[in-house]
Amino acid sequence: MSARRLASVQPTDVKLSPEAQADIARWTKKYPADRQRSALIPALWIAQKDAGGWLPEMILREVGDRLGMAYIRVYEVATFYTMFNLAPVGEYHIQLCGTTPCWLRGSDALKDVLTRRVGPQNTVSADGKFSWIEVECLGACANAPMCQISTDVDEDPYYEDLTPESFEALIDNLAAGKAVERGPQQIDRLNSAPEGGQKTLIGKGAFHIEKLVKLPNAEKSVKLNYYEWDPKERRATRGGWVDPKRKASPDPKKRASNLGRDLSKGLVEDEPKKGLPGRTTAKAKPQLIYTDGPSDGTPDDLKKIKGVGPVFEADLNDKGVYYYRQIAAWKKSDIKAVESIIDKFPGRIERDDWVKQAKVLAKGAAKSNPDPKGAKQAPVRRNRAMKDKA
Repeated sequence: MSARRLASVQPTDVKLSPEAQADIARWTKKYPADRQRSALIPALWIAQKDAGGWLPEMILREVGDRLGMAYIRVYEVATFYTMFNLAPVGEYHIQLCGTTPCWLRGSDALKDVLTRRVGPQNTVSADGKFSWIEVECLGACANAPMCQISTDVDEDPYYEDLTPESFEALIDNLAAGKAVERGPQQIDRLNSAPEGGQKTLIGKGAFHIEKLVKLPNAEKSVKLNYYEWDPKERRATRGGWVDPKRKASPDPKKRASNLGRDLSKGLVEDEPKKGLPGRTTAKAKPQLIYTDGPSDGTPDDLKKIKGVGPVFEADLNDKGVYYYRQIAAWKKSDIKAVESIIDKFPGRIERDDWVKQAKVLAKGAAKSNPDPKGAKQAPVRRNRAMKDKA
């Protein structure tokens, strides 16, 4: 694309009309206060239509002021897109596509017509009615060659399937002020449909006269199983799962609990959680000190904790400490409370990192005996420290 620059001769007293200002304000309101520059392209398009088909520098600056943008940012957009004209154009500004599909279909011959009838690119005809420019692809390749003609109205229609002869006739009609038909020119087709009309799906077989209820050769329909458990909970029922032993109707609407109900908010099940697969419940938090003996099962072997021997283990048990997970759950405040009861070697719990050791040992104990309460209970005895306090 060649360099695009602002026109060398600029008006000094041009400004947006009140209608264009209101239209631009309507677009800016679609964006947050700090994002109104997103309305730049529609604002430039409105301004171009309002200014007679092109964008004088004064208009570009006014748009920048209204959107709170630096002028250079507005210039960058206006000079990049060929839809924005930077110099005066004719009443009918023709944008001729010269990209590969249109070129292969004869756009060079159309350029010859424009050069002869209007003049070189970026010039306005003597009567002020026409100007033209070659642009990149306009997206109507199936109807090549084609052009887009800008007018003083909001729409800039496409004219397609052009030949030098039909293009000459189109320009003649526009110059005479006659109404012209947009779209394909002198070719029997609707929009991008094949020339001459529809070519496919015009037979009389089953695919054309019968409404398909299922795809050909598809597997036979499978009845929805409302009983199969789904971890994502089925949408058909509030509970999401139905126990097969309940022998409910496969059709949720026929189930006794749903008869006569308003089902607009979903189907209802009696005891929807009945029969749900069992789930493992979280274990109760261990006590800080067990005052009634090892009530959560057989005591763990605390001698596996570094720094705890047989004598110290017996003393810990006597004070109400029996389990790895009990020690693993201690916080700093718990450690202080325990040390106030256990008067041997203060500070050794944190120094030897009992809590970290107990967490590792507790994981191993949980794997080897997932239900500690199922194990044989040790004899219950009250610990001496709590007896003394009593």
